[in-house]
Amino acid sequence: MRRTVLILLTVAALGAGLTGCTSSDPVAGEGAGGDTRTITHAMGSTEVPAQPKRVVVLDSDKIDTALSLGVVPIGAAQAGEVAGWPSYFGAEKVAGIKQVGLLTEPDLEAITALQPDLILGSKFRQEKFYDELSAIAPTVFTERVGITWKENFLLDGQALGKEQEAKDLLAGYEKRAKDLGATLGDAAARKISIVRFRPTEIRVYGPESFSGLVLGDVGLGRPERQLLAGKEDKRFDKVSPERIAEVDGDIIFVTAFGEKAAAEQAKVTGGSLWKNLTAVQAGKAYVVADETWMTGIGVTAAGKILDDLEKYVPAA
Repeated sequence: MRRTVLILLTVAALGAGLTGCTSSDPVAGEGAGGDTRTITHAMGSTEVPAQPKRVVVLDSDKIDTALSLGVVPIGAAQAGEVAGWPSYFGAEKVAGIKQVGLLTEPDLEAITALQPDLILGSKFRQEKFYDELSAIAPTVFTERVGITWKENFLLDGQALGKEQEAKDLLAGYEKRAKDLGATLGDAAARKISIVRFRPTEIRVYGPESFSGLVLGDVGLGRPERQLLAGKEDKRFDKVSPERIAEVDGDIIFVTAFGEKAAAEQAKVTGGSLWKNLTAVQAGKAYVVADETWMTGIGVTAAGKILDDLEKYVPAA
């Protein structure tokens, strides 16, 4: 309670500075004041600046979204195992982003100090912080991550005042994915495996994961094990090192989440069980970037996955 009161007092003191961050360029759907719009989202509805200038983002998909739409966040939360920002946007573009805690534990004082005029977050990760965040700045939450990545991208684009740009980028990605699938002949016959090493477990990724959805947009097939039939959560499932044979496919894409996971990856992939996999023996197991295949969860990351598919999945 004391922290909330402190934040509210700080926000009040900074109020004059915040008013200077709203846009005077009117757009359709603005409120009566001419500088706000109402966004309906996972936590209700919120009045946001027509063209926000000081944006804080609290999930990895929103970093991708903001940067894809030409908005550089002033602050962002990080995942616990990986420091820094997405390298696929280039170091110069992300150099000025300040860290504001972790995805599951945003630093409210650090966010307040940045004087944001919009906060983008996720109900899935930060629901318990919503009231405190809303006391700092207008806050828009998407519902879930992964399976709803396209809906989230469009909603965040709307909140950023970039609704049409978001629609255009998504349409461009979907066309490229479809065109790529057409070059692969019977794409569904290619059984593409996705394996991710984490610090304490190995996962295979299903059809409702981010990377699984991208493969689905291309029309590529998946090994039976990774369809996750009968499971309510079709994003991923765990596999033990002793059962690594279950990750086999025509082609295997492998990622690791952080340094500890990379060490486990090296250990497992150096063993005989891994080396006996059909794809490995055929030279068709490829290490790809975790930040694009797993944590990017946005339209630019999806495009990077398409780049990998073009490189490693042979055309018909």
